Amino acid sequence: MLQEYRNHVAERATEGLVPKALDAEQTAALVELVKNPPVGEGDFLIDLLSNRVPAGVDDAAYVKAGFLAAVTKGEATSSILSAEKATELLGTMLGGYNIQPMIDLLDNEALSSAASHGLSNTLLMFDAFHDVQEKAEAGNAAAKSVMQSWADGSWFTSRKEVAKKITVKVFKVTGETNTDDLSPAPDAWSRPDVPLHAKAMLKIGRDGITPEEDGVVGPISQIEELQKDGIPLAYVGDVVGTGSSRKSAANSVLWYMGDDIPCIPNKRGGGVCLGGKIAPIFYNTLEDSGALPIELDVQKMNMGDIIDIYPYEGVVKNAAGDVISEFTLSPVLLDEVRAGGRIPLIIGRGLTGRAREALGLPEADLFAKQVAVTDTGKGFTLAQKMVGKACGIEGVRAGQYCEPKMTTVGSQDTTGPMTRDELKDLACLGFSADLTMQSFCHTSAYPKPVDVITHHTLPDFMMNRGGVSLRVGDGVIHSWLNRMLLPDTVGTGGDSHTRFPLGISFPAGSGLIAFAAATGTMPLDMPESVLVRFKGEMQPGITLRDLVHAIPYTAIKNGLLTVEKAGKVNEFSGRVLEIEGLKGLTVEQAFELSDASAERSAAGCSIKLEEDAVAEYLTSNIVMLKWMIAEGYGDVRTITRRIKGMEEWLANPSLMSADSDAEYAHVIEIDLNEIKEPIVCCPNDPDDARLLSDVAGVEVDEVFIGSCMTNIGHFRAAGKLIEKFGGSLPTRMWVTPPTKMDSAQLKDEGYFNIYGKAGARVETPGCSLCMGNQARVGDNTTVLSTSTRNFPNRLGTGANVYLTSAELAGVGAILGKLPSVAEYMEYASQIDATAADTYRYLNFDKMEEYTSKADTVILQVEA
Repeated sequence: MLQEYRNHVAERATEGLVPKALDAEQTAALVELVKNPPVGEGDFLIDLLSNRVPAGVDDAAYVKAGFLAAVTKGEATSSILSAEKATELLGTMLGGYNIQPMIDLLDNEALSSAASHGLSNTLLMFDAFHDVQEKAEAGNAAAKSVMQSWADGSWFTSRKEVAKKITVKVFKVTGETNTDDLSPAPDAWSRPDVPLHAKAMLKIGRDGITPEEDGVVGPISQIEELQKDGIPLAYVGDVVGTGSSRKSAANSVLWYMGDDIPCIPNKRGGGVCLGGKIAPIFYNTLEDSGALPIELDVQKMNMGDIIDIYPYEGVVKNAAGDVISEFTLSPVLLDEVRAGGRIPLIIGRGLTGRAREALGLPEADLFAKQVAVTDTGKGFTLAQKMVGKACGIEGVRAGQYCEPKMTTVGSQDTTGPMTRDELKDLACLGFSADLTMQSFCHTSAYPKPVDVITHHTLPDFMMNRGGVSLRVGDGVIHSWLNRMLLPDTVGTGGDSHTRFPLGISFPAGSGLIAFAAATGTMPLDMPESVLVRFKGEMQPGITLRDLVHAIPYTAIKNGLLTVEKAGKVNEFSGRVLEIEGLKGLTVEQAFELSDASAERSAAGCSIKLEEDAVAEYLTSNIVMLKWMIAEGYGDVRTITRRIKGMEEWLANPSLMSADSDAEYAHVIEIDLNEIKEPIVCCPNDPDDARLLSDVAGVEVDEVFIGSCMTNIGHFRAAGKLIEKFGGSLPTRMWVTPPTKMDSAQLKDEGYFNIYGKAGARVETPGCSLCMGNQARVGDNTTVLSTSTRNFPNRLGTGANVYLTSAELAGVGAILGKLPSVAEYMEYASQIDATAADTYRYLNFDKMEEYTSKADTVILQVEA
């Protein structure tokens, strides 16, 4: 084992990487070596056992904890590992398999002091808290010491306060850094291996950034050169962290600019990130990692500058002592940094509170308080009411801290392996969220060997904890998760496009997703809201995607959004986008609007719907969920519970509404009567919204119709145009239905035959080109795409991507160019003529292939 491990260390070193953490098999072999150590290897073996085995409820941690417990009991012996040292190591394992052995050791006179110290600094106690409390109440002195330590918050006060002055060196990335830059989609397979994945950060050259190997390895030498004097780097950018909810993006930044975490292999925390704008999900992910994210003016900061940050004063000074920027921080953020992250702070505060209550002590004054929010006496927005309901109150004011109940949590396959690791670190053996769902939509079409392993192992991991697991080939996470939602509830998901059309969701990185699934709650500073109110009537040829793009188009005209990154203005950023005024909107259509709130960097989105539309949707979804049970999907109890929740709503339907005097940061009115031509988002920025007439005539090489922004009607609309065209398309066309149900229906209706005859490439259901981690468009091509976003190099290297409706994309595929408005309207009139047939949605309660199986299901009643 040692020789194999040293070979692995040497092999990784040639790639500039630290070794991987030990797995369960390696840990078991290590245990045998510790029992009978080779001469001269003692220190090395103890170092491996101490620092290279994952903590929490990882399989390797199970082996480690079992061995250490055996040593403390005298059931196993080692000449290099004493019972005292074994007890000490148990205290470094965060929680899970180490907890019960340490509680037992409180009764061991020789080891109780070490066990007490370990438990005093362990936060993930969960129900085991009561075991310690019972021992303390029975007179156990060591248990009393643990309870008092928790009550005193020693786990917090023993950590250093945030320094009054933080000196860093600027690592400046100008323009916009999105999470594709920090965690490129084609490298998604390596995300759980943080050191390896970090090599891909900023791998595509840009102004001021010199990759080691362009397109392959990022600017490692440049980073190392800046670090030579020992001054820590701070990541600085005009706009930082837009795009996908990838904790891997934060992991990559912190791998180079953060600090090692004692006894936790290959993870780092801490670090500093400064941005003119920091996208809300990325900001929260940095918070969860114990980093210090600050939004402030960065125009006077340049690559290599040494600056001093004064977090308590709210200023940044240059080497000459001049103030070059100012900012305001919440005092709670500084507590989060001190605690090692937002999640440890939340769990630790709760533990301290429980201990003080058990000991009859008043509330502790150790922790910073959230700034009190003034109650204006005004009404609540729809989003504020939904979050209030999840907190058991009428509404939550903007700026108010809360921890709403998470009714629905989603996880997908490129972030799922990291969420699994985070769940292990949280010692989670069962979900508290009402429904947690795992999908396999990002890697199903062209899986790498590591993806296949994930496909085989992740479903059981999730279902064993009460989660619902989809299957490879089922399709896009959102198209399924939306059909499991309950009205007016709150949830989250490990994908930035987890934007519920029913209720509201606040998407997050994998760490917070794990916390939400494990605990059933989520920390939230309630954002302000921006209201978009539509009025008037939709004009001929105009689609919902055009209304999606009308939001940034109008915001630009109103001065609420700029395309320029330096000094970026984005009044949607970090706020809730609330939409009303669209009558007759189906839930499927509503998602096209809520989904795109991700591209606005909004924290979430709410849409005012009509009860009839919601009732139709839930009636259909109940049949789908019963069909899933009949098809052998699990967890059956969780699916059954969700069916009953839907039935309860249908028995007494009601939907929340915003109060007439609700307060918004901005109100944007969009008159549908004035939108008379399609609106597209131009290369390569989803904020760069322009009229079709401004870009007509641009030649097109490839067309993509797919992603979570599409539904079955879009494929029929484009298909009917192509069928009438009747020839081979002059463009390369990609067609990817969002789910296997859409795919089966389109095939039955003959649309695959239409697309195939025209030369289109029909992909398996899933994300396909939208993420860019598998199939990609040709280099330097011009593309029309229905995907969610068009960041540089996302769909293909050097590709220029226009975001359009499926209808406009279909016309472009036929003509080989962006049409004139007149040309488009001629085709659009053909679509309008058959709109009733084209835009039929999947109502499973009216489809015999689903009802016949659903009718066989007898729901189990929980005791």
